[in-house]
Amino acid sequence: MVRAIPLYTLEGVTGAEKSYHYFSTGDGLGLSLQRFNRAPSDDIVLIVHGLTTSTDMFVMPEHYNLVQYLLDHGFSDVFTVDYRMSNRWIYNLERHRYTMDDIALYDFPAALQKLREVAGDRRVHVICHCLGSVSFLMSMAAGQVGGISSVIANSAGLTPKVPAFSRFKGTLGPTLFEHVLGLPYVSPAWSEDPGFHRGKLISKLVSLFHRECDVPACHMLSLMWGSGWPALYLHENLDEVTHRRGGDLYGPVNVHYHRHVMRMLKARNRAVKFDRDAPQHASLPNDYVRAARDLTTPILFVSGDTNRVFSDSNRHCHNVLERSSPGLHSYHEFPGYGHQDVFMGKDVAKDIFPTFVDWMNDHRHPAPV
Repeated sequence: MVRAIPLYTLEGVTGAEKSYHYFSTGDGLGLSLQRFNRAPSDDIVLIVHGLTTSTDMFVMPEHYNLVQYLLDHGFSDVFTVDYRMSNRWIYNLERHRYTMDDIALYDFPAALQKLREVAGDRRVHVICHCLGSVSFLMSMAAGQVGGISSVIANSAGLTPKVPAFSRFKGTLGPTLFEHVLGLPYVSPAWSEDPGFHRGKLISKLVSLFHRECDVPACHMLSLMWGSGWPALYLHENLDEVTHRRGGDLYGPVNVHYHRHVMRMLKARNRAVKFDRDAPQHASLPNDYVRAARDLTTPILFVSGDTNRVFSDSNRHCHNVLERSSPGLHSYHEFPGYGHQDVFMGKDVAKDIFPTFVDWMNDHRHPAPV
């Protein structure tokens, strides 16, 4: 396969010193921060990807990407984190039982500790996406991370909601893939694998039901997430290069995280602990929404108005938290956008990112203790 854009390239970010900073979690995983530093700053931005993506979604060279935009608009020290949901980690190809409780308890506290070791005690603003957003807000609600000046949470927060067909897929999919088909993960790039195997057959079958484009990875992504043709984004928002390299930008995903999402949906769309009896998670709340009533960090909940993955989750989350903390948080909806194209669309530097910068500029003050 000849790639139009190299895998794991950093060519999309210029005018900054780039460095990796590795750290370990309390349950024994190696993770990493990537730093893009142009100049010293009192305000640092930490960017968090979603499930099946990675740092790559924020440094794409085919459009004016988020890291470059922040560096050019007053935020000169930017970090991205590849936590355990990142497609850069090979253990996502194994059958594991990690949940968002593990991420809230182990990943983000260790990431923030490492960030402050590297950059010092600065104000930290967080931009998070998808299940990375859910997990990070869980960590905040549980008191595992603190001292955050502001948060921007895209698509889903502490009250995930999904379309009916997604709920149906989430109910049957994990058991079907793991126990019936014997596949520990689902990959959008199965069609590009050499030879023939079960995954490649699944990809071909899925493509029979998706005639909206000729990109098999796009079809598989609509199977993996959301309900639509396509589900993750609006085609017209993507550069065609982005559209065709979906197999690189979104990696294989273990299906167990879907079980945690389903547990939340069954709890009336509330972020809850996956297993209340798990001793390693005893310090976490059973109900993260209830715990979030005490949050003092302002959160901007954002979503595209055509979100076919988490529907109106963030509008609902804002409304719920508004009742306990009137005026602290905000909600903003982007017309003509979906779930993933809020970060990966070709015109996001014009349509989306100015809203992010305005929010963080409004909160450039000492973080709450």
